[in-house]
Amino acid sequence: MKPTLILVGADKGGVGKTTTARALLDFLARRNILARAFDTENPRGTLKRFYPGITEIIDLNNVADQMKVLDTMDSAAVKVTVVDLKAGNLSVALDIFERIGVLEAAREGQFKLGLFHVVGPAIASLDEMGEVAKYTHGIHYVVARNFINETNFFEWDEKTFKKYFAGLSNAHEIEIPKLNEMAYEQVDLAGVTFSDFIENRTAKGDPGNFSFVLRGYVKKWVGDIDKEFEHLDLIKSIMKADKETEE
Repeated sequence: MKPTLILVGADKGGVGKTTTARALLDFLARRNILARAFDTENPRGTLKRFYPGITEIIDLNNVADQMKVLDTMDSAAVKVTVVDLKAGNLSVALDIFERIGVLEAAREGQFKLGLFHVVGPAIASLDEMGEVAKYTHGIHYVVARNFINETNFFEWDEKTFKKYFAGLSNAHEIEIPKLNEMAYEQVDLAGVTFSDFIENRTAKGDPGNFSFVLRGYVKKWVGDIDKEFEHLDLIKSIMKADKETEE
């Protein structure tokens, strides 16, 4: 199985980037696909709070930390690496990866590279998509529209978004539906994964005392996201490779 590097990021803050990374790790774990994660919200990362056992906090501008991620993809016990890029750092990270040959190596097939670009309900997201497009040739590029708490997602009409989206040659679009605010807050307070919350388990594996109703909201939300992930070529290829490895 070739290593897979998945970047989750955005140049705009507050769009639910880490929530998307958590949902992705949850999806993989429930399918018994082992992954490791790097949290670039240095020095104190949110992702590590929910996945302490598999997450390391790094500074992506630090060469030694770049080596921790990239030089270990072949030798690591797990072949899927998820990097949660800190808010506002997507373009910077892609520029670093372009300069040191990461994107070129992925295009040559040395490993799989996917980018989950999380966009929020603001006109700035369109500009972001245009900026990021210059890096995405030959890699798996996913535009994740995170609805967070918006009823009407974009401030412009859907035709405008589709026009921009059509200009991205290899982009795939998914939607991260809105999760009930009370349910989201309770998961956050509990500091557990979405799966553990649904199963009423604490971070230590003990029985939890989470609301049946809120667990139901999270379960429905996770199910909807799973359907979005399952349609992606990148995810299909990971699942196929994992199955072939088992056989």
